[in-house]
Amino acid sequence: MEFNWTPEQLEQKRAVAEFASAELNERIIERDRSGEFPRDAWRRCAEFGILGLPFPSAYGGGDADILTTLLVMETLGHACRDNGLLFSMNAHMWSAAMPLHLMGTDAQKVKYLSPMCRGGMIGGNGSSEAETGSDVFAMKTKAERRGERYLLTGTKMFVTNAPVADALIIYATLDPSRGIGGLCAFIVEISFRGYSVGRNMEKMGLRTSPMAEVILDGCEVPAENLIGSEGSGMAAFNCSMEWERACILASCLGTMQRQLDQCVEYARVRKQFGKPIGEFQSISNRISEMKLRLETGRLLLYRFGWLAKTGKKAHLEAAMAKLHISASFVASCLDAVQIHGGYGYTTEFEHERMLRDAVASRIYSGTSEIQRNLIARYLGL
Repeated sequence: MEFNWTPEQLEQKRAVAEFASAELNERIIERDRSGEFPRDAWRRCAEFGILGLPFPSAYGGGDADILTTLLVMETLGHACRDNGLLFSMNAHMWSAAMPLHLMGTDAQKVKYLSPMCRGGMIGGNGSSEAETGSDVFAMKTKAERRGERYLLTGTKMFVTNAPVADALIIYATLDPSRGIGGLCAFIVEISFRGYSVGRNMEKMGLRTSPMAEVILDGCEVPAENLIGSEGSGMAAFNCSMEWERACILASCLGTMQRQLDQCVEYARVRKQFGKPIGEFQSISNRISEMKLRLETGRLLLYRFGWLAKTGKKAHLEAAMAKLHISASFVASCLDAVQIHGGYGYTTEFEHERMLRDAVASRIYSGTSEIQRNLIARYLGL
């Protein structure tokens, strides 16, 4: 592995940090309280080139490789304090745009990927259902071929961006008896007949990232909106999840770095019993553990990125990075609250919000339990 960044990558990191600090941190406490989606910030991110970062320039993207993409996403997590906005962008890029990039037709890329890169279309994905949870491939949503269209029937739950999306990648099965062999992925526009957004879902954290259920009542989808071929839904889902697990967690690493910086500074200036609290082992040990979690998480994440860039399989590394970083994120948030004492519990210091946001990292993109199962499977168990 190469641990040095090029001058161009470092300049891009600096520019992203400057942009995010100046443009993406407005009214965060108020927006979190009201659950307001920051549409203006989304537009600024698109104009800056973040939404199209890893996609081809032919479709409005930035042609960035995966290591550069991870570096940018980590930098965003450090400079942007709105984890909800980052979560929505990650859902848009990895669960909607990435399957289009890797498996879509040229016509699909022109119609959907290009506006997703440029910010003219917000995307997401509909895979989870109320009764299936983490067992994604036991989904009940049905797809029926009718001439030059498919009719989709079912309800999707926990759909990130659903209240603001223009199009979603929806997973449905042609025949449940075929298992994953019947699974298909479709590009579904919100204007299609039979599509509707159900109730909004209030959440513990990531409140500026809207979530809702999506109802498909014989939703009419043109046949040309099938991604890949019939039965290739699992391939589309897996490619999006591998990117999502890695890149969402890059943002988490950036937040952990910012949190560590804040805790170190606070431990230097906050005094108790006549000396800085950083001189107490109960505080310094917590900060040492935060640093250890951060650096081990980085090694796991960038090893995944290096393997992926060099064309090697990295499924195991993606699962390990997801499992370790998500657990570390929650642990470090708890430490930050404890280090700041009563202040850490207040809204003003923002650590309580980071903790609420962090809890979801052990659930989305495959729960921690699912990651352990995947790791065991890749080890041959």
